[in-house]
Amino acid sequence: MIRAFLIWFALFLSAAPVSAQQEDDRLASLLENFASREELKPLKTIIISRDGRIVADRGYRGHTVSESTNIKSASKAIISALVGIAISKGVLEGPDQKIAPILKADLPQSPDPRLNEVTIGNLLSMQAGLGRMSGPNYGRWVSSRNWVRFALSQPFDDEPGGQMLYSTASTHLLSAILTTASGKTTLALAREWLGPVEGFRIGAWERDPQGIYLGGNQMAMSARSLLAFGELYRNGGRTPEGRQVVPAEWIASSWQPRTNSRFSGDAYGYGWFERNLGGEDVHFAWGYGGQMLYIVPSLNLTVVMTSEESGPSARNGYRDALHGVLGEIIENARTS
Repeated sequence: MIRAFLIWFALFLSAAPVSAQQEDDRLASLLENFASREELKPLKTIIISRDGRIVADRGYRGHTVSESTNIKSASKAIISALVGIAISKGVLEGPDQKIAPILKADLPQSPDPRLNEVTIGNLLSMQAGLGRMSGPNYGRWVSSRNWVRFALSQPFDDEPGGQMLYSTASTHLLSAILTTASGKTTLALAREWLGPVEGFRIGAWERDPQGIYLGGNQMAMSARSLLAFGELYRNGGRTPEGRQVVPAEWIASSWQPRTNSRFSGDAYGYGWFERNLGGEDVHFAWGYGGQMLYIVPSLNLTVVMTSEESGPSARNGYRDALHGVLGEIIENARTS
């Protein structure tokens, strides 16, 4: 009888769910393991949050999760959030609103008629059709005297609503639209509208020659701050106290695939990439060099990774290495 009970008890213990402390220890060990991997040498920090609780974090080679870092194009997701809030407050009409009347002061003297068809939604999904101001064209664009005017004067490479033409100029036009429509700087709007999110703070942020904050690049914040923003989205736009900051329907709309990257094949919504990683559907914001914000709704998981700005993470395979890291984190989370 006693022997049977002991066998049953041993089986019960082996089938018992992993405790929170065991999960934390296992993830901490995994993050420690990443430190020795040659392909992850540019990695600066990782933070993992599960069910709204930070379960593991790690800084590498002297970096910390509290230090400020340039999140690069991961900030495009923040611009998207501000646009969604602006629509909910009536500052903007909606994704189908035409941009030409708002930016009429910076339109070319003889504009291409297709400029009248470009919408806010086209800018958000990188389907404006205008020539790209990212990659090899970025330096020429930011060296111009008026970034908004320069972007609007580019020839069309496709029709509005056509293929994805990834361009930081598109999100910068959104920053200009927010500034013009609200009468406030984009930074002031971020502080006002995203201020209720505990732990969220934007540090340094580059401006164009007219004083407009650079939409979708050159924004500094800590990994913890980026995590706070990601947790807001994972939680349907609500703070832990229940305050609705970003409309839930805007988050759903932002995560709806609208086009695909010609470089990676990843789906793209309004400032967010979409991809299956580790067997789960993942929404992620991605910045040059490997600045990553991943959200895995099925596992209530939010992960931030920051990296050295040492090179194009897509071209050198580093971004794929970070996707692999997330896959390992997902596997650990799934088995806990």
